[in-house]
Amino acid sequence: MPGCIFCDILGGSRPAEIVLDEPRIAAFLDGRPLFPGHVLVVPREHIGTIEEIRGDLAGTLLTTVSRVAAAVRIAVAAEGTFVAMNNTVSQSVPHLHCHVVPRTRGDGLRGFFWPRTDYDDDAHRKAVAASIIETLRTV
Repeated sequence: MPGCIFCDILGGSRPAEIVLDEPRIAAFLDGRPLFPGHVLVVPREHIGTIEEIRGDLAGTLLTTVSRVAAAVRIAVAAEGTFVAMNNTVSQSVPHLHCHVVPRTRGDGLRGFFWPRTDYDDDAHRKAVAASIIETLRTV
């Protein structure tokens, strides 16, 4: 996709430290990492958001993220990893990508930075759940 930073990386016209190069999925070090070893796992096909992924590519992506998470944890001697995917909001590059961030206790990363809310009551919670259940039947 012209103008897509990740497509440029995958095409070789923009430099990056590629750590995994497979036919359908690639992974490279994040240019602005939270911690050393922060990797982005991306489909080679330009897909904007998770809502656009189709077929077995979703499973291939998740399986690859699992492998990369294990490799990152071992390679940088982390205790674990944080795996995340933004979808449109806070997605700085509009090409589907999954962050794999090495973590250790006390590393300073404070989880989610946005305020938490609650439901008005149990009826509100059940209504939201019912709406999602109904919508899942049509998407």
